[in-house]
Amino acid sequence: GGLILFAIFSLVMDVFKIGYYSSFYSCLSAIKIIYPIVQAIFVVVQTYFLWVSAKDCIHVHLNITRCGLMLTLTTNLAVWMSAVTDESVHKAHSKLKKNMTEEIFRWLLKVGMRSSSVEECNCNSQICQVFKNGYFWLYPFNIEYSLFASAMVYVMWKNVGRFIDHHSHHIQRLKFRLFRRTFFVGIMLGLIILVSGLGVLILYEVQVNSSTESSKKSQALTMYYIFNIVCLSLMSLVCIGGSIIYRFDKRDMDRHKNPTRTLDVALLMGAALGQYAISYYSIVAIVASTPRDTISALNLTYALLMIAQHTFQNIFIIEGLHRQPP
Repeated sequence: GGLILFAIFSLVMDVFKIGYYSSFYSCLSAIKIIYPIVQAIFVVVQTYFLWVSAKDCIHVHLNITRCGLMLTLTTNLAVWMSAVTDESVHKAHSKLKKNMTEEIFRWLLKVGMRSSSVEECNCNSQICQVFKNGYFWLYPFNIEYSLFASAMVYVMWKNVGRFIDHHSHHIQRLKFRLFRRTFFVGIMLGLIILVSGLGVLILYEVQVNSSTESSKKSQALTMYYIFNIVCLSLMSLVCIGGSIIYRFDKRDMDRHKNPTRTLDVALLMGAALGQYAISYYSIVAIVASTPRDTISALNLTYALLMIAQHTFQNIFIIEGLHRQPP
């Protein structure tokens, strides 16, 4: 379900890309227009393949199957790297345009900072601007699709030729009732936090980007940090509470080999490393900077809580992954 959701947005992005590049067919190479078409075909074929074959475990033609799955995995990683690079270059060009005059910017592009021939073409029409803005806003969905598909293909690759123990065939069907007291309270609290977070983020973006008064920017930053500090504190307490409850759980730990769980843990720890690095560099920058005002104190608290929250959350999730079904 998640894969199909990201696939749909990736296809919309490819449509926007085709529309944008088609506006410059006279000054672009044909490969620029062909690439999003081929990518859209790849997304459709791969999504159908994973939807039909995700539960398959192959016991014949092992080498050919593993080779094909690894080729698919590396293709997804290549598409992911391409999307990340394009998005980064676009953001760099946008920031460069803001901070420099048009003449200097054009000169820099001619000297060697041009990422593609699209920069030489003019995008003056309204429909062209819609296509341009649309496909850059949809890049994160394409990035997530590539990572999502890579994870699924990796699990399939690990499961090729794998024999499952007989005791592992027990299927536990969890009964989910929305209006049971605990589930309902949890969902309601989560939705409140989500809506509040979106509201705070929109207010923050509007105040910081549109306001010229430093006092209003300072207020927006204070509001942003306080909200995040409260949320991170609550999340840390909940994760600690969940880990304590696990200590009273009578279920055994599942120590059997499981490629899916191993990948989950590896991706969880790998994703946390990026946030740890950001928080670490933030702490170093705050401690080394002067003067130390209220914003700096809030930023320092936010960075420390981010490290704590990710640590407690990862411990809670990894312990939960290793629990036997009820």
